[in-house]
Amino acid sequence: MRLSVIVPVYNEEKTVSTILELLTKAPLDLEIIVVDDASTDRTWSILQELRQQEPYDRYIYVRHEHNQGKGAGLRTGFGLVTGDMVTIQDADMEYDPLDLPSLVRKWEEGCTQGLNKIAVYGYRDFSGQKFTTRWGNRFLTTITNILFGSHIHDMETCYKMFPKEAAKALPMEGRRFEIEPEITSCLLQAGYTILEVPISYHPRQEKKLAPWKDGWPALAMLLRRRFSKPFQVPAPAIEEPEPIAAQKS
Repeated sequence: MRLSVIVPVYNEEKTVSTILELLTKAPLDLEIIVVDDASTDRTWSILQELRQQEPYDRYIYVRHEHNQGKGAGLRTGFGLVTGDMVTIQDADMEYDPLDLPSLVRKWEEGCTQGLNKIAVYGYRDFSGQKFTTRWGNRFLTTITNILFGSHIHDMETCYKMFPKEAAKALPMEGRRFEIEPEITSCLLQAGYTILEVPISYHPRQEKKLAPWKDGWPALAMLLRRRFSKPFQVPAPAIEEPEPIAAQKS
């Protein structure tokens, strides 16, 4: 099983090289797609230096001309994936790539149990977060469970692993962090079972997410998805066999 990892980056010059190095140590068959959302610091320059070296020269690098938000970065990355499953890796060192194998093992476990449509989330210990951020995460997760009949612990987690077909079909209307509830609500509407595994989490103090600024759009996204046409993953196209030319006797 090949796992495609989308790494959206914006002004992460201090950590981007470290997170890519950690990804090389994950014992998995990975496809790495780095999407720079028009960084204004040295992030893109660092990426250009890395892509000249092994194994980073095997990664895919894309840069937006204008800053568009994390949602746009994921939309770009999802359009390029070729792996069987897809996940997201933030570049700010809050998530440890060495936790990715546990998500894959959980997916394999679900497959052996006969589950057909599986997504796997890594859920965090919120105790290290600021109170407003922790309360916001729990509130939005609770609303998600109420609206969609789910029982997940961490809707906002970065580590969401789901099939390529779903990733390519997602509407991705959210521009900032409301893409987290958008992805989750779409997967639930499409009938995916979300399995969970605990992961390590190291919240940083200088977060780009603002609980009050980003919380309301996230709530609005959940409500919009709940009362709009349910998302469905299109069935794979069936290729018609080419007609066999009639042979002359």
